[in-house]
Amino acid sequence: MNALDSARSTGSSIGLVPTMGALHTGHASLVAQAREDNDVVVASIFVNPLQFEALGDCDDYRNYPRQLDVDVELLTTEGVDIVFAPTVEEMYGPTGLPMLWVRTGQMGEQLEGASRPGHFDGVATVVAKLFNLVRPDRAYFGQKDAQQVAVIRRLASDLDFPLEICAVPIIRGVDGLAESSRNQRLSVQDRSNALVLPQALMTLQERSINGLALEVADLRALIDAAPGVRLDHLEIVDATTLQPVSTEILTAPALAVAAIHVGPVRLIDNVELFPANF
Repeated sequence: MNALDSARSTGSSIGLVPTMGALHTGHASLVAQAREDNDVVVASIFVNPLQFEALGDCDDYRNYPRQLDVDVELLTTEGVDIVFAPTVEEMYGPTGLPMLWVRTGQMGEQLEGASRPGHFDGVATVVAKLFNLVRPDRAYFGQKDAQQVAVIRRLASDLDFPLEICAVPIIRGVDGLAESSRNQRLSVQDRSNALVLPQALMTLQERSINGLALEVADLRALIDAAPGVRLDHLEIVDATTLQPVSTEILTAPALAVAAIHVGPVRLIDNVELFPANF
């Protein structure tokens, strides 16, 4: 990190793009925004076992796509100045586990956290370490992981990290599916089946803009009935607090957040909802 000390000494701004690798166009958009905003761009590549089931002792962690050489080449092409790709031992010591964790409480126990206990504690712990190691002026995260963005904003606020958290809009394929590293594990049929998720979310967005009842229960049933798909959750929440929004007709902006299982993969997505005439 000597290069970062040199950059700070000259007053250069530093942007951090944390990733788990298996990079795609969504990550490229994070790098592009960081490149536009900062003098120096750092990208991390680290598949963090703490945020997986059983602290990484699971198929999801073992099967997570890893392509370090390809990722480093992409990041270099996109204009990243420094790539930080630590091992588990370098991040957490010889045991591979920290003694102290960042606990996210209720904010990390709902929605995604209800289905993946401890996930956001693992996310918050590794992100706090990255913030301390890199000491960026800004950090960039994809809006696709809306709950993660909200948790990390609260982390930065509560622990007084002196940086700006920047959420970058979702990048979607031509078929509407949100870009995700896990998409690599979808078969052609799985991907086709998964399109029910963005279609349902876009329906909610259209209904909210037109001042119509959201009819969330009907869309839950539609997703759950789709071939090869199992619904985990579909909820309307406040974008900052993640608390449920109870009204069927919106009176203030909100988020529709959802997760499904399709084939061997769990996918998440979300859209912003706005009341009519907002």
